[in-house]
Amino acid sequence: MSESRVGFQLGTIGALSLSVVSSVSIVICNKALMSSLGFHFATTLTSWHLLVTFCSLHIALKMKFFEHKSFERQAVLGFGILNGISIGLLNLSLGFNSVGFYQMTKLAIIPCTVFLETVFFKKKFSRSIQSSLAVLLIGVGIATVTDLQLNALGSFLSFLAVVTTCVAQIMTNTIQKKYKVSSTQLLYQSSPYQAATLLISGPFLDNLLTNQNVFAFKYTTQVVIFIVLSCLISVSVNFSTFLVIGKTSPVTYQVLGHLKTCLVLAFGYILLHDPFSWRNIMGILIALVGMIIYSYYCTREGQKKATEAAPLNQVKGDESDPLVNLESGEKGST
Repeated sequence: MSESRVGFQLGTIGALSLSVVSSVSIVICNKALMSSLGFHFATTLTSWHLLVTFCSLHIALKMKFFEHKSFERQAVLGFGILNGISIGLLNLSLGFNSVGFYQMTKLAIIPCTVFLETVFFKKKFSRSIQSSLAVLLIGVGIATVTDLQLNALGSFLSFLAVVTTCVAQIMTNTIQKKYKVSSTQLLYQSSPYQAATLLISGPFLDNLLTNQNVFAFKYTTQVVIFIVLSCLISVSVNFSTFLVIGKTSPVTYQVLGHLKTCLVLAFGYILLHDPFSWRNIMGILIALVGMIIYSYYCTREGQKKATEAAPLNQVKGDESDPLVNLESGEKGST
């Protein structure tokens, strides 16, 4: 195995680990902020997250931790606004649907992403990958889905949230490879547009969902401390999101997201003493089995693809591309 491939795999493992740790940490922090301290303004808080992320990256740029690389302004503008809209729609979906239906909305993102990539990017997912995804989704469904109360407006918002989220995550992977930009460079250029979208719409959406005004909220010292902590953790969350999608694929990122959901449930029970049942435990175990199977087949098929490509690269005298995707049959341009 070449040093570049070993380095890429270690980088991928690091990105996945960073994503899990930071996401679980921010969920626990935000849960304390919203449940214990009564700060329920999720969309506005997300806009602050993105604003702090941009400021942090701007400082890092000035300190020459990474290089600025410009590309099509229309692409980054559309991408940033779409990401902001998808976050707002997910929050609206939670506000107008039951928790069970919202969890079903999140589960629908994986099959929707697979469908879009199959139709528009001609990607091929093996039966082994499809089966492991099915096991994972069944496990997460058992662990998280409770009631399924349907309503027309909530269903429409959920549909829009799923589609925009899938397209935004596919665009993340596509833009990084098309313009040869790193996750840091893409996040730096897109975060201002995401933040602006949510800064404008956030207070209105939060008021619609909570009947409270974010500007009239009583900001105690404890609330401010948790908000600052949440914003600081969000820098790692946003960076790791772009990093994972860039190094793997949108589907792998969604699989990781469901693993984080299971971990949040487990940590919530252990640290916050949330209600827990045998159904939760069984669902988490099934989801973990699906995650392990998915990881195994992705690794095996990725190695098989790299082995098949090696003789061709030797003939051309080129080095193998270190950005080998983990999905079976994935093209380098997607």
